Amino acid sequence: MDELGATILGVWAHPDDEAYLTAGLMARAVRNGSRVVCVTATRGEGGSMDEERWPPETMAAVRTAEMEACLAILGVEEHYWLDLPDIDMDTGLPEEGYERVLGIVAEILPDAILTFGPDGMTDHAAHKAVSRWATQALREAGKAGSKVHYATVTPEWAKEFLPIWEPFNVFRPGTPPVTPRGELSIELDLPPDLLEIKVAAINAHVSQIEPILEAVGPDVWWREMSFEGFRLGEEKA
Repeated sequence: MDELGATILGVWAHPDDEAYLTAGLMARAVRNGSRVVCVTATRGEGGSMDEERWPPETMAAVRTAEMEACLAILGVEEHYWLDLPDIDMDTGLPEEGYERVLGIVAEILPDAILTFGPDGMTDHAAHKAVSRWATQALREAGKAGSKVHYATVTPEWAKEFLPIWEPFNVFRPGTPPVTPRGELSIELDLPPDLLEIKVAAINAHVSQIEPILEAVGPDVWWREMSFEGFRLGEEKA
């Protein structure tokens, strides 16, 4: 069983959120015999980085296929689409999504929920929505002792990689959250085998990562993906 418990639930807004932040943790948990469930609120149809190559009207189908390929690489077989609309960084998600998340938490009773913090990691409104839903679902339907953990980076990661990300305007002012290692509830320095799986999984999201990967190069890309960290959000009494 994985150290996070017998059942781990990820609650995310878009295809690729799960890969950036938890691909290593998910692959390790599957390997260790835990149940791993992933929830994705939207199909990412608002996320075309090249409208000539990936016309907006095709993005939902493109990113659905990318997501399925990613999860297959990780060995994750339980996945829920909430099929909520993906519009832009400033538009939140319809509140009907909360009842779906609540029902999933009540059904599977995860030991650990992995999601964004209230900051949304990048200040993305949809990220903030799923964070709020996951946290409230833990309060209402979580089992005693279960925890919600919020994605974060360390000061060392921020110092090395935020300057590289700056041209891509991913992180809005005040983000990402930075947490010293001593305050993390989960930290994973990916060993070579897990890192290889993670990079393959995130590279499956071709429409999202190809321009970034070309710009930063494979060496930086692999180093950047080699750490996953979370801070404790809440624990259910």
